[in-house]
Amino acid sequence: MNSPQHILIIGTVWPEPNSSAAGSRTMQLIEQFQKLNWKTTFACAASDSEFSIDFKDYNIEKVTIELNNSSFDEFIKKLQPTIVLFDRFMIEEQFGWRVAENCPAALRILDTIDLHCLRLARQQAFKDKKTFTNNDLLNIDVAKREIASIYRCDLTLMISTYEMDLLKDFFKVSSDMLHYTPFLLNQIKEKEIISWPSFEDRKHFITIGNFLHEPNWNSVLYLKEEIWPLIRKQLSNAELHIYGAYPSPKVTQLHQPKEGFLIKGRAVNAHEVMLNAKVCLAPLRFGAGLKGKLIDAMECGTPSITTSIGAEGMHDNLEWSGVITDNVELFANAAVDLYTNESEWLRAQQQGVKIINQVFEKEHQAKLLTDKIHHLQQNLLQHRQQNFIGAMLMHHTVSGTKYMAKWIEEKNKS
Repeated sequence: MNSPQHILIIGTVWPEPNSSAAGSRTMQLIEQFQKLNWKTTFACAASDSEFSIDFKDYNIEKVTIELNNSSFDEFIKKLQPTIVLFDRFMIEEQFGWRVAENCPAALRILDTIDLHCLRLARQQAFKDKKTFTNNDLLNIDVAKREIASIYRCDLTLMISTYEMDLLKDFFKVSSDMLHYTPFLLNQIKEKEIISWPSFEDRKHFITIGNFLHEPNWNSVLYLKEEIWPLIRKQLSNAELHIYGAYPSPKVTQLHQPKEGFLIKGRAVNAHEVMLNAKVCLAPLRFGAGLKGKLIDAMECGTPSITTSIGAEGMHDNLEWSGVITDNVELFANAAVDLYTNESEWLRAQQQGVKIINQVFEKEHQAKLLTDKIHHLQQNLLQHRQQNFIGAMLMHHTVSGTKYMAKWIEEKNKS
């Protein structure tokens, strides 16, 4: 397909690549679209953020839109994009039916970022002190909403192979409607590896993650209450540096310099602080998707200790860049061993390079994505005819969500 492409991305928030992995992921996609000379418009109903990108620097048209307002209908009729990408299912719920009505020829793509229903079901199982099973997904409304959103779209981008398989095997979603698109990363070259600080030049442990994300907050609490005391018993002078955007008072009150437990807040440059740390700790007890902190660690040559959920979908069949364990004592002992054993540390570092270069190679993954998009655009009518469930759900969405939105709009006028 040689016609010019114009992609409209509707964001949950304005992209903040230095605040979250989701922001980085959005910018990675935009970079690939712009390499193809696709015109890019980014629309969002959220308030402006001082930490978001400068859109002029990226040649992206920035448009502020409103929820439950027919002004969006006029906007998209005039814009007439060839592709619309919804950033998370909640955005598709709000704007998907408007796109379908006013711009029916546009390819509708959902980027899940992570499977929200999986993350929330695991979180609930953790709170209930029970082992999560896939059947727990059937008990939360978010699963029904998210799967419905996937069906209403022409294509859904999945960041994790684990979540791809869950959708296909458990929810019976057709593979034709899903596409695996992980983080799109540059290869780590030998000259970059040589420039990394050495084992001797690095010090301290690190953990990092946006504190608005519940799995990250829980992970820090887990470190404070159970894991870090075990590490400090063996390494009395070690420090754990905790970075993350949007720390609340409940986070900052954990700051205990005497215990070597230091809340550092937002990192101006996540790679810089990761490069100077010796070991990354990420004891995630629930969550979904891919973990940006562990990507950052591997890109900076920093080995990590994480849990099975932390490493899920991240390393294919390759050995991990450090240690994976769900046991508190083993986690602490592995952290101490990696911190003090240079040969093990170097081996783990090399594994991280292999994972980045083999699993997240952006040129290959980007080509697969654009090929899929072109194929769907050329066969869109047939593709939609085969998705009767999606058509049925769109019909009921228009009947329900549309008129609820119109009622809200009228109410807001009064």
